Amino acid sequence: MARWRPPSPRSSLYITPSGAARLRDELDQLWRVERPQVTRAVAAAAAEGDRSENAEYIYGKKRLREIDRRVRHLRRRLDGLKIVDTVPHDPGRVFFGAWVEIALGDGPNRLHRIVGPDEFDMDPRYISMDAPLGKALIGRASGDRVAVATPAGTQEVEIVTVSYDEAASGGKSD
Repeated sequence: MARWRPPSPRSSLYITPSGAARLRDELDQLWRVERPQVTRAVAAAAAEGDRSENAEYIYGKKRLREIDRRVRHLRRRLDGLKIVDTVPHDPGRVFFGAWVEIALGDGPNRLHRIVGPDEFDMDPRYISMDAPLGKALIGRASGDRVAVATPAGTQEVEIVTVSYDEAASGGKSD
């Protein structure tokens, strides 16, 4: 009996130029480098004879399926993404691509960048605009206090600064 799961909610279609470049680079690496290497390895393993007990052949075919699945996903995703490379009309508010410094109750201030769901893993300071904190910050301005639902309960954060300047990242670029 299969386990039915409801479909996951559709994620946002926005991405920064550096995030789009990273996805394109991954697609290129998979399609032009890894897939041909694995295909040659599978062909060599198939030439050895009995394929039913040939581990190199079986695992090579499995890796080809994984590569093909990821390539299909990346192509489909890249076709639908909107690259955002402009500053919004109100740079004092938090929108996609903003560097936001937030103050938590008793800890030090933290700097985060609001990015798309396909690129939040590029830097530990990046948060997805679909994450609870990202959703809570969108549209807010410096000085605003925001309540964020976390697994540990509701937490209040204050927006200290909002910037769209790469220098706000502390010298580290994408």
